[in-house]
Amino acid sequence: MTKTVLVTGGNRGIGLAIAKGLIANDRRVIIGARDLASGMEAAETIGAEAVELDVSDRQSIQRCAEYIGPVDILVNNAGVLYDRRVLQNPGDFDVSMATMVHGPFYLIQQFEDHMRKNNFGRIVNMSSEWGSFSEGLLGPNAYGIAKAALNAMTKALSAQLPNNVKINSACPGWVRTGMGGFTAPRSPEEGADTPIWLATLPDDGPTGGFFRDREPLGW
Repeated sequence: MTKTVLVTGGNRGIGLAIAKGLIANDRRVIIGARDLASGMEAAETIGAEAVELDVSDRQSIQRCAEYIGPVDILVNNAGVLYDRRVLQNPGDFDVSMATMVHGPFYLIQQFEDHMRKNNFGRIVNMSSEWGSFSEGLLGPNAYGIAKAALNAMTKALSAQLPNNVKINSACPGWVRTGMGGFTAPRSPEEGADTPIWLATLPDDGPTGGFFRDREPLGW
């Protein structure tokens, strides 16, 4: 049976590269995008579907889930990056946490029951070495805080989900995107390799880990 994939923020950059790679693995791929027109345009270029989804809005998450139905593979890719000092700009903190922590949590909550009942699930949380304590937690302001929290959620939820519902965090590295900048050394396709691998893990694959270049990365 064909697996259904939802890639949030999948209309450009790494998200679009992940979506394209998963279609090549014979998956039904749905791109979640705040701007539905942009999502539909991107989806058409790779043979995917699109749904309007603002991951920072719980009602939008609920509407999305009702519209697309069960999901077997969830890639929490949508993100925001602010470079302003977070204590002087608390709104940056609120949006970052809503987008990169609360949104992934509520999406997981929406789809995990189907994954349990179907004895299969793959959840990939797109993180960053900037949210890693072992790497010095060097992420700018709210971004690093949110990614560290996302990593903590990945680890904590892995203990609550059955082993056949695998949840992992992925660091794509520094990638040439609108967020990463166009001087970055990696292409979107290179950044997408590890999350695609995690989204297609075999039954004996890892869960509750943090990976870069398919190798474990310290929390």
